[in-house]
Amino acid sequence: MASQKQLLNQALQTLKSHHVRVTPQRRVILTYLVTHHNHPAVETIFTSLADELPNLSMATVYNTLNLLVDLGIVIELPNDNGGLRYDFYGRPHYHVICENCGKITDVFAPNFAEIERSLNDQASEQTGYLITSNHVEVYGLCPECQQKLHIDPARQTWSQPE
Repeated sequence: MASQKQLLNQALQTLKSHHVRVTPQRRVILTYLVTHHNHPAVETIFTSLADELPNLSMATVYNTLNLLVDLGIVIELPNDNGGLRYDFYGRPHYHVICENCGKITDVFAPNFAEIERSLNDQASEQTGYLITSNHVEVYGLCPECQQKLHIDPARQTWSQPE
């Protein structure tokens, strides 16, 4: 498994290979995304980096994220209120999303890249589409919500909170 430093270097190399200048702002935003798995909104990134880059503007964060999405380095995840959250996609993975609280968790399966290719091939064969990307999401209840709702995952039963 690649280290965070290796993943960051690969992402920076992708920028360079597309003749995109690696500015301090782009580097800091990309570093944040590589090192945090919180699937942040633009505002979260902006607030988190305010001390490190006091001259950083919200527009720069938006523009950088759009660029990283266009290059396939970062993916957009819709949230419940119609906004977007962002996820570094350095290693192929899918997401488990809590239906109660909206928490998103990364799942790294060793053969996920093969599964993605198979999904893309099947979709293309059945529809004639030129498949450019996909996004797999699995829904359920996170451990914290299971506890709050008094759910026993082994028995698939739940009781109302008191």
